[in-house]
Amino acid sequence: MRALVPLYFALIACLPGLAASLAGVHLSPQTTALVAGAAILGASFLLLWACDVAQHDIPQALALAVVALIAVLPEYAVDMYFTWMAGQHPDSDYAHFAIANMTGANRLLIGVAWTAVAGIVWWRTRKPVVLESERRLEVVFLGLATAYAITIPLSGSLTWVDGAVLVGLYVAYIALAGRREAEEPDLEGVAARIARLPAVKRRWVTALLFLFAAGVIVANAERFSEGLVATGRILGVSEFLLVQWLAPIASEAPEFIVAIMFALRGRAGLALGSLVSSKLNQWTLLVGMIPGVYGVSSGSFATPIPLDGLQLHEILLTAAQSLLAVGLLAGLRLDVRGALLLFGLFIGQFLAPAVPNAVWALLPGHLTGGQVHYLFTFLYLGTFVVLLPRIGPQLLVLVRPGHRGTS
Repeated sequence: MRALVPLYFALIACLPGLAASLAGVHLSPQTTALVAGAAILGASFLLLWACDVAQHDIPQALALAVVALIAVLPEYAVDMYFTWMAGQHPDSDYAHFAIANMTGANRLLIGVAWTAVAGIVWWRTRKPVVLESERRLEVVFLGLATAYAITIPLSGSLTWVDGAVLVGLYVAYIALAGRREAEEPDLEGVAARIARLPAVKRRWVTALLFLFAAGVIVANAERFSEGLVATGRILGVSEFLLVQWLAPIASEAPEFIVAIMFALRGRAGLALGSLVSSKLNQWTLLVGMIPGVYGVSSGSFATPIPLDGLQLHEILLTAAQSLLAVGLLAGLRLDVRGALLLFGLFIGQFLAPAVPNAVWALLPGHLTGGQVHYLFTFLYLGTFVVLLPRIGPQLLVLVRPGHRGTS
């Protein structure tokens, strides 16, 4: 029964938010954000365990598509809520919040989660993280999605065409990944305990976890999103920054924790591989769905979601980080130097807005805290160019048919 203790905690975390939503209880914005955020966090763990167990009972190709989508439902629910409201209220800040949530989630994955796994492995073994050769497909498609994403801020808009291309990339990835030889899922903890149940009972439990978790997420997505924005206004904190960095934590934390556990148990390739898959999912499906949801909400696909220079540059900065990350993974490995580079740049751009403008004014160009992202975009892209003589041949080998990775 000890293995099920985390399950009970996750269920308990879900109940206050679900009850408040169903009963229509009005709480203070801070309490609403806290209670709804805890519910989404608990539901995220439930989804993660259910997705792992489901791979016992559905075909591998279907598992890759459906499980990958459901696993990131919490992140999608919050972002799609902001996007839908942007279509309903085009003159509001909801479009900005949608981009903030999307870019924050993507940058957290690489800047914190990827680097934490590599750091743990180096601390324990003094060796780099080595991905399985099958993960080459994810890295290649992440590179393709990144190359296309760079064109979005350059064109000045995020249209339904961009969405179709990014979703199409993910569909193509799923089609190719579905040809892999099926592997028995390697489960631990709650998922392993559920997987040992008799087949019929296991499927019922898995289905109930999916339905309950999805219901909790749907019931709390609006309350969490609006509570977070209102909290920022009350406390005098930028709503954009709260949505960008705090909102993704509830949805990303379970996968991050599981990856850390895998790394601590010596299964670094699996840990980083799962995070690379999550990044690909968000960088294609999550970004690709934004213009579609906005078009449906606004009643027209002719007008793209309104974005100003700040939002477009947030996308460019995220794409620049992704480009450097793909370059560092070109050899299907991430060493501690690459991890420290990614983490250092992430922390720099994360803390930069808090630095007084008087400090930035000392630099050439007289930047302000709000403009400093331009500097970090340049640093990401410049570092990629500097490393190109070393990683260029690895990138060419990566896309070559029959590549088997490095050891």
